[in-house]
Amino acid sequence: MSLLVVGSIAFDTVYTPFGMVEEALGGSATYFSISASYFTDNIKVVAVVGSDFPEKYIKMFEERNIDTSGILIKEGQTFRWKGEYGYDLKEVKTLDTQLNVFEDFDPKLSEDHKNSKYIFLANIDPTLQGKVLQKMKDPKFIALDTMNYWIKRKYEALLDTIQDVNTLIINEGEARELSGEYNLIKAAKRIFSFGPERLIIKRGESGVLMFAGNSLFCIPAYPLENVYDPTGAGDSFAGGFMGYLSKTEDFSEENIRRAVVFGCVMASFAIEDFSVNRLLKLKKLDIENRFREFKALTYFENF
Repeated sequence: MSLLVVGSIAFDTVYTPFGMVEEALGGSATYFSISASYFTDNIKVVAVVGSDFPEKYIKMFEERNIDTSGILIKEGQTFRWKGEYGYDLKEVKTLDTQLNVFEDFDPKLSEDHKNSKYIFLANIDPTLQGKVLQKMKDPKFIALDTMNYWIKRKYEALLDTIQDVNTLIINEGEARELSGEYNLIKAAKRIFSFGPERLIIKRGESGVLMFAGNSLFCIPAYPLENVYDPTGAGDSFAGGFMGYLSKTEDFSEENIRRAVVFGCVMASFAIEDFSVNRLLKLKKLDIENRFREFKALTYFENF
């Protein structure tokens, strides 16, 4: 089934205690689509880039069967972001943001885009996310990401938008700010009152929590020896999660939990290198093996 992502494509400059990278390919739509491409070959990207965006990256998307017809190329510079992480890699300090052509991003959807059955609304203005949803024909599953910036500045618009999504994917700080509750169980109950059927809370090295009604699923983060760059981990998670769901078209609780694990698998690979370097080098066997390792991590019977 077709999988649509609406988000950003950017150039990132990232500093961590373990190295740095300048002007590397990044952005939510980039991480998401590359991650999802390991599960489905019917991915469509809606984003905007500047006239400085290299053709080699467009070809890279297309070589992975990612439809780039929705990537608008405008005169000007591509969105740029610069950030620095400390040793714990939990918090990032934004050093510079240059929205450039992304500042006036207005998603343009073709009829093919509007007929997509699976939709991921990456972290953009909730007003734009809402406009995209209004144009969709008959989606089967919608997931949305947001951030503190929009929660503070466009709270009402965000609430209007998330009432129409199946799954909200945010981190624990965002869950607390959105709900006004510190306890995550209370936060989930409050967020459910806004409309989403399911809430996935990303907790970095503490793993992921998924709430659905009275159901709670918890998966740890994969223990890694080498972690270089957390940038894009959340979007890589979403790509694995949504990619697997669109491939299987199975919305049973068991299968959605399996999709969460595949999301964690893809996030764990993303942080092993800067930019999308590690994601681009993966083989499907790598993903399958790490999925089995996740399963072994959480299995406790018959030992």
